[in-house]
Amino acid sequence: MSSLNLHPMLNVAVKAARAAGAIINRAALDLEAVRISQKQVNDFVTEVDHAAEKVIIETLMAAYPGHGILAEESGTEHGAKDSEFVWIIDPLDGTTNFIHGFPFYCVSIALSVKGRLEQAVVYDPTRNDLFTATKGRGAYMNERRIRVSKRVRMNECILSTGFPFRPGDNFKNYLRMMADIMPMAAGLRRPGAAALDLAYVAAGFTDGFFETGLSPWDMAAGALLITEAGGLVGNFTGESDFLDHKECLAANPRIYGQLVGILGKYSKFASAGEKAAVRQAPEAVEPLGMPAAAAPVSEAPAETPAAATTQKDGDAPF
Repeated sequence: MSSLNLHPMLNVAVKAARAAGAIINRAALDLEAVRISQKQVNDFVTEVDHAAEKVIIETLMAAYPGHGILAEESGTEHGAKDSEFVWIIDPLDGTTNFIHGFPFYCVSIALSVKGRLEQAVVYDPTRNDLFTATKGRGAYMNERRIRVSKRVRMNECILSTGFPFRPGDNFKNYLRMMADIMPMAAGLRRPGAAALDLAYVAAGFTDGFFETGLSPWDMAAGALLITEAGGLVGNFTGESDFLDHKECLAANPRIYGQLVGILGKYSKFASAGEKAAVRQAPEAVEPLGMPAAAAPVSEAPAETPAAATTQKDGDAPF
């Protein structure tokens, strides 16, 4: 889809994403000079996040002053408060990667209209890869139509995820999930930016993605890319209304169904019986070579405030 054929609102979002990407790329040339602050343990924000968010909001508001804004760093501080049009923005998804010069991070911008995702942009400034989607018009990468993969056997699939990383996260539960998934899949990857992970599923570079603890700005743009590329996205139990559920599962349709079967019991929406069965299976961590008493870990359930805090990189607490 050439820029001449883009929906006008998507064109503005692309302009905003590229402007943010330029700021990020300039800063990446001298990472030593980037000022970093810590929102909480292992959760970082930089002046680059703030500058990128500022230029995105300014670009969108100049074109659509009546629209609402939901952004990672500034929340709903900007934009109209009661608009049916809401831009959902993550100015730099993968901040921890960016700080280290690890080249996997992106800009994510989505437009929700009356609660439905209508436009999506995920821009990878290190590779100049632009992923776009308009509802009903398909998904594109650099103006080339993309589709989810056609693989149907889990043992041929590469899956991506995010690891828990904070005190209070349920590491044991995560190890159980990995123990279930790793023997079945061809590979498990943890690149570190959920929005770009979702774009890669849409493009067929990976076959599926799962993570918990995510916020709407981590998932919104990527979710539309996936559905427009022929994939499915929802929570671990397969519900499609998931943006506020803090868990995300995405894949091509055949693999999606298999992943729901494997991961559904780890959902915070799982039945009480399923949750009890998970808690009573500590031996599930043994295939990873980690003895049950390897390290003190919190058993805080995902619903607790400690484990449901806003994520920076699309990194997931459990």
